[in-house]
Amino acid sequence: MTVTNQSDTFDIGGELTVHRLGFGAMRLTGENVIGRPDDEEAAKDVLRRLPEVGVDFVDTADSYGPGVSERLIGEVFDGSDDVVVATKAGLLRNRDGDWLPHANPDYVRNQVLCSRDRLGVDTIDLYQLHRPDPDTDFETAVETFAELKDDGLVRHVGVSNVSEEQLETALDVVDVATVQNEYNVGNRESEAVLERCEEEDIGFIPWFPLGAGDLGEKEAVLEEVAADHDASKRQVALAWLLQHSPVTLPIPGTSSVDHLEQNVAAASLDLRESEMERLSE
Repeated sequence: MTVTNQSDTFDIGGELTVHRLGFGAMRLTGENVIGRPDDEEAAKDVLRRLPEVGVDFVDTADSYGPGVSERLIGEVFDGSDDVVVATKAGLLRNRDGDWLPHANPDYVRNQVLCSRDRLGVDTIDLYQLHRPDPDTDFETAVETFAELKDDGLVRHVGVSNVSEEQLETALDVVDVATVQNEYNVGNRESEAVLERCEEEDIGFIPWFPLGAGDLGEKEAVLEEVAADHDASKRQVALAWLLQHSPVTLPIPGTSSVDHLEQNVAAASLDLRESEMERLSE
């Protein structure tokens, strides 16, 4: 699949129009995504800069901090319409920093109240099941999110880290607005899930969009394409995601305003069809 002409916006749930290059707020926390960042004001500066550079979609989770990322977003935007904020529930953190699936319905119903409070909103724009929990029936977990939508606590529902089969199960329960799976130019294991999202006009949020700087066998091609465009490999990797499919919503994260501006520049990078094909092979 190579899509070289597409809109730079996407309508989440068919109604929330956002620019497709968003921002992942996981890094606005302490080391190992635990506790406060070393400089909270600098973290807030990154958030304040988002609307100025055209970024109006922010993704976070209650487990980032825990609670730290949501709180900072709430303090900066205070429920403003300047950004669409997506958050997630379904993962716990322990003192060692492990990520522990926990989608118990009662727990999720409590967490949505905490997230609303930290974000300073009555209704969360997009609420996502962070990860399937082996101790909670997946359909039951999704039904909980659907009930939160029916109750007006959340506007749209998304799922994360799901297989094709789990996505189909979720679609039978609720109108799925987004899917968030690990995906980048070097890791395309969720290609079939992405294609299903295209069929249903579901936003596909690729987490780890830059592979933490390690994009495997694509590194050499990225370097060559980047050199031809006087760009960075990061920018080419993001541009590839945007041009590969019209439903992708990359959310690169950073704690630096400079890196944020470099990431945003990727949205204006126009890769040639031949370059897209080389990167997609």
